[in-house]
Amino acid sequence: MSSPFRAINAAIDLPAMERSILKFWNDEEIFHKSTASRSHGIPWTFYEGPPTANGMPGTHHIEARVFKDVFPRYQTMKGKYVVRKAGWDCHGLPVEIAVEKELGFSGKGDIEKFGIAAFNEKCRESVTRHVDAFSEMTERMGFWVDFDQAYWTMAPEYVESVWWSLKEIWKKGLLVQDHRVAPYCPRCGTGLSDHELAQGYETVTDPSVYVRFPVTSGELADLGASLLVWTTTPWTLVSNTAIAVHPDVDYVVLKTIVEDVSEVLVVAEPLLSAVAGEHTILKTLKGKDLERITYRRPFDYVEIPDSHFVVLATYVTTEDGTGLVHQSPAFGADDLQVCRSYGLPVVNPIAPDGTFLTSVPVVGGTFFKEADKQLVKELKKSGALYKHLPYEHPYPHCWRCHTALIYYAQPSWYIRTTSIKDELLRENSTTDWHPETIKTGRYGDWLNNNIDWALSRNRYWGTPLPIWRCENKHEICVESLAELGTHAGHDLSALDPHRPFVDDVTFACKKCSSIMTRVPEVIDCWYDSGAMPFAQWGYPHKPGSAEKFKAAYPADFICEAIDQTRGWFYTLMTIGTLVFDESSYKSVLCLGHILDKDGRKMSKHLGNVLEPMSLMDQHGADAVRWYMLAAGSPWSARRVGHDAISDVVRKTLLTFWNTVSFHALYAQASNFELSQAPAYEKRSLLDHWILSELNVLIEDVDKAYSEFDSQVAGRELARFIDDLSNWYVRRSRRRFWDGDVAALATLHQCLVTLTQLLAPMVPFIAEHTWQVLVRVADPSVAHSVHLTDFPISDDALIKRDLNQQVAMTRRVVELGRSARAESGIKIRQPLGRALISAHGWSLLPDEMKAQIADELNVQDLQDIAQADGDLVDISIKANFKSLGAQYGKSVQEVAKLIQSANAPDLVRTLRSSKSTTLGDFTITLEDLVITEVPRTGWMVASHDGESVALDLTLTPELIAAGTVREFIRLVQERRKGDGFEISDRIQLRWNSPNEIAEAIEAAKGHISDEVLATSFLRDTGLVPQENELGVAISLTRS
Repeated sequence: MSSPFRAINAAIDLPAMERSILKFWNDEEIFHKSTASRSHGIPWTFYEGPPTANGMPGTHHIEARVFKDVFPRYQTMKGKYVVRKAGWDCHGLPVEIAVEKELGFSGKGDIEKFGIAAFNEKCRESVTRHVDAFSEMTERMGFWVDFDQAYWTMAPEYVESVWWSLKEIWKKGLLVQDHRVAPYCPRCGTGLSDHELAQGYETVTDPSVYVRFPVTSGELADLGASLLVWTTTPWTLVSNTAIAVHPDVDYVVLKTIVEDVSEVLVVAEPLLSAVAGEHTILKTLKGKDLERITYRRPFDYVEIPDSHFVVLATYVTTEDGTGLVHQSPAFGADDLQVCRSYGLPVVNPIAPDGTFLTSVPVVGGTFFKEADKQLVKELKKSGALYKHLPYEHPYPHCWRCHTALIYYAQPSWYIRTTSIKDELLRENSTTDWHPETIKTGRYGDWLNNNIDWALSRNRYWGTPLPIWRCENKHEICVESLAELGTHAGHDLSALDPHRPFVDDVTFACKKCSSIMTRVPEVIDCWYDSGAMPFAQWGYPHKPGSAEKFKAAYPADFICEAIDQTRGWFYTLMTIGTLVFDESSYKSVLCLGHILDKDGRKMSKHLGNVLEPMSLMDQHGADAVRWYMLAAGSPWSARRVGHDAISDVVRKTLLTFWNTVSFHALYAQASNFELSQAPAYEKRSLLDHWILSELNVLIEDVDKAYSEFDSQVAGRELARFIDDLSNWYVRRSRRRFWDGDVAALATLHQCLVTLTQLLAPMVPFIAEHTWQVLVRVADPSVAHSVHLTDFPISDDALIKRDLNQQVAMTRRVVELGRSARAESGIKIRQPLGRALISAHGWSLLPDEMKAQIADELNVQDLQDIAQADGDLVDISIKANFKSLGAQYGKSVQEVAKLIQSANAPDLVRTLRSSKSTTLGDFTITLEDLVITEVPRTGWMVASHDGESVALDLTLTPELIAAGTVREFIRLVQERRKGDGFEISDRIQLRWNSPNEIAEAIEAAKGHISDEVLATSFLRDTGLVPQENELGVAISLTRS
């Protein structure tokens, strides 16, 4: 009878294996079959956050895709119908800036000279340039996603779907134009939304100045007082319009003397420390008493009529500065609101490119941030400067071009997200965040401080804002090209819904007959990506889209890096709530960032970027996947380096593969077939243990996957692989050698289930194992591991007491090995006895005690509790931390009782009975600090209340037994080195020094059984070799 099993090489080239598996998946259409086979299952929806393919993919793209792949694979195995639709983000500032650089443009003027149509065509080409590279990387790493049905945010049907949603928001009165101060990029010539602003802060050092504003009216003018104002933006002083104070704060008028020079200043009382020198308070008054007091501004470079007086504002704080805040309404939202309430003018001396108008003296033509230095000099020259300090702080920069932003008053279109704050908080409260802290922390704070969404962009390549206006301010919002054609009076279904083509569409206003033209703005590209739950289907215009949308909304799962809390996660939830009164997703996984091996952010500038394809070609995609998924918490930053990836391959994946190879080798050698598997009841205690652990593993991994915790899943899988290889297989080697069908059947069952559990995380090696081991043994199983159902735990096979006993057994063995290593006596040298102290030792089955004896190579095991005094010198003292918590002031009395007790007797009593009484006090082992010093001839190792003591006395009999074990090892190494198969019988000739020959001859039968020798002959003609025993060995096949 021949076995269906075939030997499998223990050496594996992971990248080469993966390429063969990719071909298998492609040839057999396994991805398609995996979804088609679940088409009648419950839908489980995953949204792909669309990348922009105008740049090459990086290692961070692998990270996100690994997590996006593992959980849909798992849910598919659980019987769910998981559609995985790819997507491409096409519009926006990042694309425009990249194209500008390619064309050598320096701003919007160059674009308009080139032509909007031609420029947008270049943008369209740019976003498709690296699609192949992204697709290749995605396929190579085993991320199953449907590129054939991918959505493109620039596709007409996608744009029309976005238009529809904007009209829905417009109809609710939530899409409006307003003149507000908003972050603005002078390089890109457009405003940014608040969530974009959050992505671009950079630490800068700015001049922090305290400036005198001399009072020109009332009693304070008679005193010669100056209002003392602090600002970190000296460039805004050019357009100073007012000074704000808090109406309810106490302000002091004080006389200060510095170096015999006196002056009178006005500051908030809590901030007196801002003023140097000796102080004399002349007057205290409330902020409201300062209202409308006039002053002289430091610069009169621009005309600002009917201004320059004190105003009241409750936003003014006394946390820093002076409690007086200078107002420049063109550059601050709070300033604008306050100044508007006083009817003050809004004067803006800065051009859209960020430079002061050329008509402005001193700083005309200078970029606003670069004007600070000259203006500080002017303040010093005029005497207005009180003091000047450098101030390091985070300042917003454009998230794409890195230009310093300016808060700029301009008309813009806003979505009134503040009006749905309660609804957003409601949706967030029901969202399953991973980690949970994001819900009320980073994201919850963002929602609580939510401001209206600045939607419009004064740019070119984006979804055009679908609003048409006439000169009389009548406006309409269109939801499709069909509706636009109705207004225009002709078919526009073939029109490209981008600039400049939609800009050319005009028609008569139905209210006044004036010509209606489209407003010039495009929208924030983050709106495009946030609209993908419905726009990917062309909803509601495309036939069949309503059914597809309904089946896939909201998503069961989304996943991106943690910075998307203020990006895609926010826009998805906000648009969903605005349009459908329901968030777009139920569960969200936030991923930590990718760092290099030294903890630095990866960048081409630092030269520490790891290219994803070369990384996978060197280590294998499974190795990279396993590292990303299992080496740390999903939401923690990951340090990615070659050594770290190699380490996880060695520790886990290769250990798994070696076990697969071992099983195939012995199953073939034993002519094993699955039909020979004995019933569970007829299997050994060790078999029952590993099957119990296997079913606990199924429970734990199932739970971890369902909770999106790949780290826990990976940890439990790695633990089981170690249990299987380093305990079950190692402890059963003799059984495998003998062809024990129970051991072979049990190992096969474990490997089949383990392969299925690993499949979502490491799909390549799981598939390879399925093909070369599982299907070979049983051709009736599924064609691919990814077409199988996720394993179900069998509670009847779980024996938790047995699991704990084996765990204790392994701990005791580790302690014994530690003691062995400390003693310097090799494990192959038998010892006479070991004494054990461990909770539950007396209940441990004899079979497990025998395993410990065998692992530690000792002849006898006893309970250490009966022999402590014989092995070690024991000293004890009180553990004041433990005793203090129990006995408080009486702790010194207890300590004296402990000090006077017989240490060995007290420790022995506590180890056997757990507690005892000293005087009126009950104590336990935890109340003692125990020091054990081994006596000569013994070695003791202890940890967490468990101890192993080894008797190091070596009798002649023990030395002889050690010689025999070493001789067997040398023969087995020679068998392997000479290329013998594991089942080959041999003829053994040997020679050794006379002092050990007797021990070898005496064990002739035992040695022959161990090494499969049919003849055993000492040949004195063989020359002893240089090895541990000095023996010579010659082998021939029988």
